[in-house]
Amino acid sequence: MNNDYKDRIDRVIKYIEEHSNQKLTLDILAGVSNFSKYHFTRIFTSIVGVTPVAFVNQERVRKAVHLLVETDKPILEISSQCGFESVSTFNALFKKHYGKTPTEVRNSVRKHSNFSPYLSNRQEELSPLQDYNRNRDNQLLKRAWGNMITIKQLPEYEVAYVRHVGSYLDTHVAWDKLGRWASEQGLTPDNQHFIGISLDDGNLVDEFACRYDACVTLPNGFERHGHNMHVEFKTLSGGMYALYPYYDTIDRFVLAYQNVFNLWLPSSEYDADDRPCLEFCMNDPAKDEEGKCKVDLYIPIKKRI
Repeated sequence: MNNDYKDRIDRVIKYIEEHSNQKLTLDILAGVSNFSKYHFTRIFTSIVGVTPVAFVNQERVRKAVHLLVETDKPILEISSQCGFESVSTFNALFKKHYGKTPTEVRNSVRKHSNFSPYLSNRQEELSPLQDYNRNRDNQLLKRAWGNMITIKQLPEYEVAYVRHVGSYLDTHVAWDKLGRWASEQGLTPDNQHFIGISLDDGNLVDEFACRYDACVTLPNGFERHGHNMHVEFKTLSGGMYALYPYYDTIDRFVLAYQNVFNLWLPSSEYDADDRPCLEFCMNDPAKDEEGKCKVDLYIPIKKRI
């Protein structure tokens, strides 16, 4: 892993450890890391193994265990001292991590002297840092990614789009609507680009609340008025992008994001920029002999300072 990326993630982890009793927003943590707010969660999750929110909660419940075992402070006071907004949230997250409520853990420790090793083992299971601290400086991977990634400059694109809200596996609904409209306008893959944009990180947003835009580029002077109510228009930002060609099944496409952000980006000389990723659709999976999708994934980047 690039030392700069590691240092920046270390900085975030240290900040969480020292301020876990305070309100910690993604904006605050992204600011500490100096990563793009748009891509911070994906970078943190790819490198550490859990989302920033999950890491904050793990740190809070770990501190709560010590207060439960070593002090007689009331549960409500411990909840507040560890940064939880309510005791109900504290109880729910604590039970999710340890399988028992805070009160049950406190009572068990007092009744059974052998319960402490159980807690220690559970904390080790929860910690993502063992994997995070492994040596990831794999030269073979670097060379492989170097052969696959191409740096490109893209222009601005004027596009028409149909928005889908729901599972990314069901984006064909939006593509069907856009495809019919585009065909009526004479916009085809032969003369325009068809671009998908996944607007939400599945690590943060419920699968069925994720937003996705199915887009088609427009020729100069295209008349935007009087069209289907499902079709909207916008401009996609140009600039520097890293191109990663993907060819596999749709359900595995999410791994392309994880691999690029986890393996290539940290070892590169770039940071993710504050623009959405662009998924250029290069085939129709329904017509592919193997049922696979061919996508040119463009990651927005900027030179690391």
